[in-house]
Amino acid sequence: MLLTIDVGNTHTVLGLFDGEDIVEHWRISTDARRTADELAVLLQGLMGMHPLLGDELGDGIDGIAICATVPSVLHELREVTRRYYGDVPAVLVEPGVKTGVPILMDNPKEVGADRIINAVAAVELYGGPAIVVDFGTATTFDAVSARGEYVGGVIAPGIEISVEALGVRGAQLRKIEVARPRSVIGKNTVEAMQSGIIYGFAGQVDGVVNRVARELAEDPDDVTVIATGGLAPMVLGESSVIDEHEPWLTLIGLRLVYERNVSRM
Repeated sequence: MLLTIDVGNTHTVLGLFDGEDIVEHWRISTDARRTADELAVLLQGLMGMHPLLGDELGDGIDGIAICATVPSVLHELREVTRRYYGDVPAVLVEPGVKTGVPILMDNPKEVGADRIINAVAAVELYGGPAIVVDFGTATTFDAVSARGEYVGGVIAPGIEISVEALGVRGAQLRKIEVARPRSVIGKNTVEAMQSGIIYGFAGQVDGVVNRVARELAEDPDDVTVIATGGLAPMVLGESSVIDEHEPWLTLIGLRLVYERNVSRM
């Protein structure tokens, strides 16, 4: 079994692979204050519920792959792998790790590990050219060339950030549930805000993707658009440009990177 861990700014997603199949997954909050020991206890509690794993931490785990956008959490997870999974091969995505995707950026080290991992999975599953739209703390648009190169992207405020900002800065507004309203024209304040979020972000996705696709390929219709991230389902039905929805894109990319590096360790 391969344990994959994708640490985002807001949530951490864990996946358990049996070969190429994801057989279990969990989503927890990302807390930069958690120590390695606390993380180990949390992992033991989650994986202890799976029938194919043993009761002891590490039983049944043959490999670990980790990417993190929060440096302090990455540091603690490094300690977890050292102390609790010392005999298990572990790949932490950082400079020097083989991904198979060239990064054509001014400073490749600035690109978030999760964005590169998404590009790895997009190339493997769909080929290039492609655009990955990841609905997380930020909404990111990552462009992959026909040759499988990461050529750049776009970063915009995420859905939850926008909802929180409206609730904090609007004198007569409040934080709301992100849900599809009855109609585009809201009949009350909550529905009006929901409409602005859902349809506003769908319009943003369509506009940004169309512009990126025109720069990425001679024929924009050749570009495959893949949506991922926890909030993607809220926009899928309203966007006209998304071709594929792969909720486990980052975890799949981690599996691929693990396979490309474990033989070198």
